Amino acid sequence: MNRKLRMGMVGGGTNAFIGAIHRVAALMDNQIELVCGCFSVDPNISQESGRKYFLPEDRVYNTYQEMFDKEARLPEGERMDFVSIVTPNFVHFAPAMMALEKGFHVVLDKPITFTLDEALKLRDKIAETGLTFALTHTYSGYPAVKHARKMVADGEFGKIRKIFVEYPQGWLSSKLEDTGNKQASWRTDPKRSGKAGCMGDIGTHAHHLAEYISGLRVTEICADLNVFVPNRLLDDDGSAFMRFDNGAHGVLVATQIAAGEENAIKIRVYGEKGGLEWQQMEPNSLILKWIDKPMQVLRTGTSLGSEVAAHNTRTPGGHPEGYLEAFANIYRNFALTVRAKANGEEPTPEMLDFPGVEDGIRGMQFIDTVVSAGYNDEVKWVKFGETI
Repeated sequence: MNRKLRMGMVGGGTNAFIGAIHRVAALMDNQIELVCGCFSVDPNISQESGRKYFLPEDRVYNTYQEMFDKEARLPEGERMDFVSIVTPNFVHFAPAMMALEKGFHVVLDKPITFTLDEALKLRDKIAETGLTFALTHTYSGYPAVKHARKMVADGEFGKIRKIFVEYPQGWLSSKLEDTGNKQASWRTDPKRSGKAGCMGDIGTHAHHLAEYISGLRVTEICADLNVFVPNRLLDDDGSAFMRFDNGAHGVLVATQIAAGEENAIKIRVYGEKGGLEWQQMEPNSLILKWIDKPMQVLRTGTSLGSEVAAHNTRTPGGHPEGYLEAFANIYRNFALTVRAKANGEEPTPEMLDFPGVEDGIRGMQFIDTVVSAGYNDEVKWVKFGETI
């Protein structure tokens, strides 16, 4: 394969929240082109979006079922190669399964599905088809995060003992879902979001970041979930103590009622010899703290130094590698992997460095576990992936 990958989209119309970010990220490295889509459940919005994206009229569809059927019948040199699904949680599983059944690779927004059972079925289908699947846990895409992960894996901090990860937002401090806000409406609705609100939306990001950087796996959780805004149907705040498979302990805090906060995800990881600190709102800086030498600040584009950081860095030092670039790293690495496999080549570790179905399953297990522990009146540790 010596061409751009052809992408279709489910969701991501002109009235959508995250669709434009996915498109910019996917197209950033000239590896991918948008060729078709069903951009909304409303056919009028889908068609209007297709016109604004300058797509041929016959490649803009009214349903995702129609899109997959018709694209699959096109000649191999014309049809899409993969689909990006950027819909609310309850519309993840069915289009992803159908895309795989029709032979298309999949990029899917997180959390992976509405339920853990759906995620397990999706894993089976991916294994059956051999197709490539990516999950957009964006914060793992930052160069500094990838370098931090390598430092931990290389043992530079010694055995990891303690992890603190927090994700405070403030946008749901009032009952925004009653004002007609589309994003607030579906994210606080258990019929569309799932059994978790804040913990499903941003707690999963914090959990994934902790496991990604540390290379460890959570084994038990003791949690407290809260609904601060009256009559809200899902949690808007929560905290969790975590135990990891190497004996380390951790604390996770996720809240959407921290009035005035934006997207202040931050992580600190401590080992026997020292620790690291990274925060998304200052993404170029990786702070290192040591027992026996001065604190260091490594910077993206100048002093990170690792191959994995260089592979995921685009700009000279002092130019922030931000949210769009982190998103783009997932799409680019996914595209490079698909192309390598199509050419009968073995993808490199750098290409394969993007979240996949197992990360998605871990996310759904986190949701199940934290909800089970968090709404239990008795303070109790719950084994990861189990419910009370």
